[in-house]
Amino acid sequence: MGILAEQLAVQTREAELYKPLDRGRVECFACGHRCPISPGFAGVCKVRFNRGGKLYAPYGYVNAAHCDPIEKKPFFHVLPGARAFSFGMLGCDLHCGYCQNWVSSQALRDPHSTLDFSSATPAELVDLALLQGAAAMVGTYNEPLITAEWAVAIFRQAKAAGLITGFVSNGNATPEVLEYIRPWVDLYKVDLKSFDDRRYRELGGRIGPILESIRRIHEMGFWLEVVTLVVPGFNDSDAELRQIAEFLSAISPDIPWHVTAFHKDYKLLGPADTPPETLLRAAAAGRAAGLRYVYAGNLPGLAGLEDTHCPGCGGALIERRGFRVLRNRLSAGKCSHCGYAIPGVWGGP
Repeated sequence: MGILAEQLAVQTREAELYKPLDRGRVECFACGHRCPISPGFAGVCKVRFNRGGKLYAPYGYVNAAHCDPIEKKPFFHVLPGARAFSFGMLGCDLHCGYCQNWVSSQALRDPHSTLDFSSATPAELVDLALLQGAAAMVGTYNEPLITAEWAVAIFRQAKAAGLITGFVSNGNATPEVLEYIRPWVDLYKVDLKSFDDRRYRELGGRIGPILESIRRIHEMGFWLEVVTLVVPGFNDSDAELRQIAEFLSAISPDIPWHVTAFHKDYKLLGPADTPPETLLRAAAAGRAAGLRYVYAGNLPGLAGLEDTHCPGCGGALIERRGFRVLRNRLSAGKCSHCGYAIPGVWGGP
């Protein structure tokens, strides 16, 4: 782990998302922890560190880069059937025991993670995205907020090349980082993991910054979609699912809510995988709270809960199975049957 940390320390630049404090300390505001960091130490994320009274942040590499259907992020109200070029770095500000990307997100915490990385430039990544026919570039795999400076450097060139840009994030943001990324980020997916602060503290965070960030992300005009991984015994009670749904609906009933199935991974091997009945129950809670677009994920073919239906006439507008779009009946963002306008990003920049 020490060797990896030393290698990553070279792949950095002075951060923009911080301010100086006393005695050489700095306050980082890339994420909701707002770490005060003394010289020679790193923040909670393990990748932003104080060197000589200045904060340094990751820059100039990727741990992973793939071209995927945009539905896999998941964004269901963005360019149906389009390809998204996804890239990620290393590190995270949380330490979820069920993380499916733990080999990258927990790379500096867990000795079982031995992933390498490759140097890259923003121009190289944008060229690769265009070569693979991508319509969007998305920061994902690890928490993109803690590497926001690098993402913005990429997205400046991506948007100049005509690509849509997005974050797949845990939502543990600050007002400063959201203002910083807003000119360069179009889409924002938040993992709302629970509605219980005690549960969030088990994962290394607090619920307050996440809820406030979700409100702010919507107010600032990002296209927002929210995912809740429904974990048996962790966040699958009727009361908690109802609370999440009512919170989102109070912000806007047009926020798409994805309730997705848990499977055993990383350190959380005890609970059973999420059964279809639980996702149906969660979806029912979403509809009862007034949410117009509720989707079930990780269980392909589940009772039509992967399809987008028109709130006006009830017709199936976008039919999906897994990450595949089977049929798209949208016409310029409107229902082709009744003309109801469906919120989303249906055209290019």
